Amino acid sequence: MQIKDLANATGVDPETIRYYEKLGLLPEPARRSNGYRDYQASHLQRLSFIRHCRALDMPLADVQRLLGFVDSPDAHCADANQLVDEQLARVRARLKSMQALEKQLLQLRARCAETHEGQPCGILEELVSAAHGEACACHQGPSH
Repeated sequence: MQIKDLANATGVDPETIRYYEKLGLLPEPARRSNGYRDYQASHLQRLSFIRHCRALDMPLADVQRLLGFVDSPDAHCADANQLVDEQLARVRARLKSMQALEKQLLQLRARCAETHEGQPCGILEELVSAAHGEACACHQGPSH
């Protein structure tokens, strides 16, 4: 199959497919006499695996490690477990960060509960104050 067919089958952009080949995540396919890449079912399976890992927001370095485990039938599950545990820790840290961001935005939003003409906007006043290095509702306390 051509790259466009592989792209359509997996939902991965052709440029990304070429990038994965360049990184060694996806083996380079054979070439047809006209120079076009000739992808096989094995490319489709490997690219689908990569895409699934990326959908889980795994970094490419981790995807590469997982592919190494796939390529080595004697690989130990403990290594894959550790890799997924590390990804879980990153996701949990991001969730905690996003919850803190939500709290900050809620505090900022509380500065202006309704629209009113002719009066200063509490949100804008807070953002301007913060830009000048002053304390603001969303970053209270000594540690900004």
